[in-house]
Amino acid sequence: MSASLAELLRIMERLRSPQGCPWDREQTFASIAPYTIEEAYEVADAIERRDLAHLKDELGDLLFQVVFHAQLAREQGEFDFEAVAAAICDKLVRRHPHVFGSAGELTAAEQSVSWERIKARESSGDSALDGVPRAMPALMRAFKLSKRAARVGFDFEHHGQTADKVAEELAEVREAAAGAAPAAAQIFEEVGDLLFAAANLARKLDVDAEAALRSANDKFERRFRAMEARAEARGERFADLSLEVQERLWSDVKRAE
Repeated sequence: MSASLAELLRIMERLRSPQGCPWDREQTFASIAPYTIEEAYEVADAIERRDLAHLKDELGDLLFQVVFHAQLAREQGEFDFEAVAAAICDKLVRRHPHVFGSAGELTAAEQSVSWERIKARESSGDSALDGVPRAMPALMRAFKLSKRAARVGFDFEHHGQTADKVAEELAEVREAAAGAAPAAAQIFEEVGDLLFAAANLARKLDVDAEAALRSANDKFERRFRAMEARAEARGERFADLSLEVQERLWSDVKRAE
């Protein structure tokens, strides 16, 4: 173990000791979990911005989260950081037989299939869907659930059928919303089905649904801010403009890109 990592473990132990930090001593697995998720998102954000200096800091913050959870488990007599590291080493060797075994050389695509096959064999659950965390962002979880279902053959043959399913779900949303007395619960359900179908289509087209939506969010924000700036340059408040004028601004900004 490196000196820096050993020092990090000592710092964590001190923070949790009676002479340590009151806030750190109060934490549990459940209370720390949201911070772990937040730090993972900050790592992803630094990567997306290609800010390697910031990435170094964020990876440190994420590592601290792993150390924190390991310390909590150690205090309960369950496992420690060394056991966490040993477990991931064993898993990586086990799931890369083409590197550490005699499986022979594989392409990246073949390795992906092999990884999923080995992972499925190791699963102790009764369902192909076991192990997809409920705490995942909903769009990412929809992607994972449909991928797991496809792994056991429950999938459309080609993306055109999946696109037809999206169109079908959209029609059902329209139908639910157009009723004489639209039922909020039915609309809620149909919109959920539409979003799930869209995530499934993204998977079928080999598109990362979460990344695609993040990109669309960024594009919308960029264009909206540009509209506001154009309105301000004309001495107008964007919020005071008619929808017709706002839409013209949107078209102008879109063309300018």
